[in-house]
Amino acid sequence: MEKLTNKEEEIMQILWKLEKAFVKDVMAEITQDKPHYNTLSTIIRKLEDKGFVAYNAYGKTHQYYPIVSKEAYRKKFMNTAINNYFNNSYKNVVSFFAKEEKISVDELKEIIALIEKQD
Repeated sequence: MEKLTNKEEEIMQILWKLEKAFVKDVMAEITQDKPHYNTLSTIIRKLEDKGFVAYNAYGKTHQYYPIVSKEAYRKKFMNTAINNYFNNSYKNVVSFFAKEEKISVDELKEIIALIEKQD
């Protein structure tokens, strides 16, 4: 599974949310930097080529739906990011977020509690 571009990820977020959608439905969900209809259609077809979406044909129009789950993509993306940027260390990940003040002490305690429950 390959990494998606930012625009492709944006489109996939919409498709994961809608579950099934025509290009016009996806277009209606885009709030900023709306691409031209044909550009959006091309992006969705690229997602199909990459194996992320499939479609049901209704005459000349296609209703697209994700075939890669959000969870599967998130897992792959996170594992790759942790490997590439944090030397495959979850401790380094948590430390990074703590130093950047993106995670609070209370949240860290919750994480520890979750880990302890699994033992």
